[in-house]
Amino acid sequence: METTKHLFFLFACLVSSLSLAAQDLKLNQIQIIGSHNSYKSTMAPELLDYLSKINPAASQSLAYSHIPLESQLDLGLRNLELDVFHDPRGGRYTDPKGLEIIKSKGGTLPDYDPNNSLSKPGLKLFHVQDLDFQSHYLLFADALEALKKWSNQHPNHTPVFILINAKDGNVPGTRPTLPFTSTALDSIDLEIRTHLGMEKLITPDLVRGNYANLEEAVLAGNWPSLNKVSGRFLFVLDENEEKTDRYLSAKPELKDAVLFVNKKEGHPTAGFRIINNAVRDEEYILDLVKKGYMIRTRADSDTKEARTEDYSTFEKAKTSGAQVISTDYYQPSAFFNSSYKVIFDENVYERPNPVLRKN
Repeated sequence: METTKHLFFLFACLVSSLSLAAQDLKLNQIQIIGSHNSYKSTMAPELLDYLSKINPAASQSLAYSHIPLESQLDLGLRNLELDVFHDPRGGRYTDPKGLEIIKSKGGTLPDYDPNNSLSKPGLKLFHVQDLDFQSHYLLFADALEALKKWSNQHPNHTPVFILINAKDGNVPGTRPTLPFTSTALDSIDLEIRTHLGMEKLITPDLVRGNYANLEEAVLAGNWPSLNKVSGRFLFVLDENEEKTDRYLSAKPELKDAVLFVNKKEGHPTAGFRIINNAVRDEEYILDLVKKGYMIRTRADSDTKEARTEDYSTFEKAKTSGAQVISTDYYQPSAFFNSSYKVIFDENVYERPNPVLRKN
């Protein structure tokens, strides 16, 4: 019976994807659900317990995990979020300090790096150095290769939107990170180009077309049709103003850039906005969507909505017209008792945008 249900669900996702393409919708005329910190696998219970003693709120907020990236895409999710750490020489994040905490509490040490990935040069992929270090892919390059393989197996898939956090914050008691300079930020572009390939990308140049800048193109509705960009990925740098400006110093006006950036409207590189509070900013998001911008917002955060089974934020996210809605709960929690699950009424994770209609 479970196998039959799973096959039916996969069939429903396939039909939904085909129906979006059949309507010849533009990229901004859809609404999809995806995951937050998508790479994150289960954190050791001893570490959650340790954190609960020194920072209960942090421990509670980390009580979630995800299935592998490919499995999320198989379900029908079309948004992922990846956190990368700069490590050009390799070895900076080997032997996480959290292992000692697990050992001191009598826990079983996780086989968190079976391929010795952390010793290799390149961007690393996990949540918090030394503490929340378990990831389905520890190398950003390996995650990209997995995404390319999945995409090649599903060549007509709805585009996948991927947010990138360039992590260089220092957490007390953990090893210091390397800063994301403009060169380090440009290395994100390089790894994506190398491991996914330009033919798999929706870039700012593609959307800009013959317009003077990206924002002008966006306001003119120059987003490509789904038919033209099926089987591709769109990447967004989800960072603060200072770090975004560093990236733009390497990629002026986003020319030859892989990443879109979260610049506020009125800037020539504005096109994809990240506005995470759908309750407070519903009308603001709605206005921007109608003008032509693409928006990512969240249905839940820090496990709060799931613990109380509160769907009010998700409802606001849907009605705002935000094209990308992120959640930790496309499946119910395995950490606490809750039926909270974020999915559209049609039992799918992608649909035509309720605010925008085909021109």
